[in-house]
Amino acid sequence: MKKIIFLGGSLFILFISFKTVFAQMPAETPPPEERHEAQVTAILEEGENEVGPGVKQPFQKVEAAISEGPLKGQKVEAQMGGLVLTNDNQRVKVGDKISVAHIRNIDGSEQFYVADFIRTDSLYLLMIAFLVSVVAIGGLRGLSSFIGLVISLIVLIKYIIPKIASGGDPVFIAVSGSLMILIASLYLAHGFSKKTTAAVLGTFFSLILTAFLASLFVSASKLSGFGSEEASFLSMFPGMQVNLQGILLGGIIIGSLGVLDDITISQSACVFELKNANKNLSWKELYIRGLRIGREHIASLVNTLVLAYAGASLPLLLLFTLNGGEPINVLLNREMIATEIVRTVVGSLGLVAAVPITTAIAAFFNRK
Repeated sequence: MKKIIFLGGSLFILFISFKTVFAQMPAETPPPEERHEAQVTAILEEGENEVGPGVKQPFQKVEAAISEGPLKGQKVEAQMGGLVLTNDNQRVKVGDKISVAHIRNIDGSEQFYVADFIRTDSLYLLMIAFLVSVVAIGGLRGLSSFIGLVISLIVLIKYIIPKIASGGDPVFIAVSGSLMILIASLYLAHGFSKKTTAAVLGTFFSLILTAFLASLFVSASKLSGFGSEEASFLSMFPGMQVNLQGILLGGIIIGSLGVLDDITISQSACVFELKNANKNLSWKELYIRGLRIGREHIASLVNTLVLAYAGASLPLLLLFTLNGGEPINVLLNREMIATEIVRTVVGSLGLVAAVPITTAIAAFFNRK
């Protein structure tokens, strides 16, 4: 009976959380053209366009039936590759669901082009498969952790992003928002216990250390926050007054949180299991044995973090490699590369520090 009540309450919280996320998301800035969902009914023309010396891209003219909005049911001719850069992976075929951009020119003429594919169906299917697998394997704990994930999204969308967008201090907002996410996600996923509390405290102190190191090395490296194309666009957004260096710091802090809570809960659980196996272990013995286990965890997680950042930056690394093969000192000095190095190493330092910090707290909770 208790499990049924818990399951019902969890599903209710999940429903309210999703409603909050999707119903109260900030309104998007209206695009310069109208977008319509459509389905490709015929390929009218296909070939290649030359967009530069020796550079060609695919071109298509397709017939598409608009499936929503005021033009629903109308068939239009839309171009793919005429106005924007494309590649062979963006070729469409009959039956594909696409997003069609509708442009009204000053002379009164109209123009349609293929803006993108419609991916929402596959994304919804993926999210449902994720939820079902988490609940099927993790049971009520899995459902609770999923609710914690939804709460994390709410904090990100309703607190962190709006506060930074309104000109608040990105570092303080990132740390305080991360604390909200940390408490909700860990206690929901692992229950209210000393083990979870040790992990929460270990993550919090490690996060503060990560924030300090990020501030120190971002300042020492003279990183401006303009290390990405998105940051440049953000700085030109009308009425947007943001601290790009602060946003970089906030991103490092939030990015580290996801890996920190994994290592801290594992480390805390190890110490508590050691105590359960031998009640006579002292604080010092628990700390030494727990630290021994943590060293193995550090080796794998640091490698995971470095590879994750390298994978995300792979197109950038390839671009620099193909662009004449710059000397390594010149390459490392570029802000885009230096930003990723600082992000990776600072995050790794936070992970390394999390092991002794969490082990010490968990051992203290299990002292005689």
